[in-house]
Amino acid sequence: MFVRKIYNDDFILQEGAKAGMLPESLEKERMVGQLQRDNFRKAYKAGAKMAFGTDAGVYPHGDNAKQFFYMVKYGMTPMQAIQAATINGADLLGWKDRVGSITPGKYADVVAVAGDPLADPAELTRVNFVMKGGAIVRNTVTN
Repeated sequence: MFVRKIYNDDFILQEGAKAGMLPESLEKERMVGQLQRDNFRKAYKAGAKMAFGTDAGVYPHGDNAKQFFYMVKYGMTPMQAIQAATINGADLLGWKDRVGSITPGKYADVVAVAGDPLADPAELTRVNFVMKGGAIVRNTVTN
């Protein structure tokens, strides 16, 4: 299973100087960031099984879904990117019998968005509804 995070580069280059990162660290990010993305594309094209990864310690928690855009930009279909975060992630954790798909007997962990994430993966950054373990924890959906 291949886990690569390729959103963090943009965040570091946009916010790193303001956060006090050293100029040499930012220069390294400029060199390494594109290489990470190119290697993501190569691994995907070579048939590597992919799981969604984040550097949520680098950027604010909650920005994780910005990763979907980059996964699609560097080769995956929107559905494959979603599956990397769901069924493939569950498989990687050894939890595919409990999470990763909407199946009877599994935890009811579900998010909903207003638009179509298969047409625009950025929709996944605008979550309107969250169900965790069968309990609604967020609902900003209006009728």
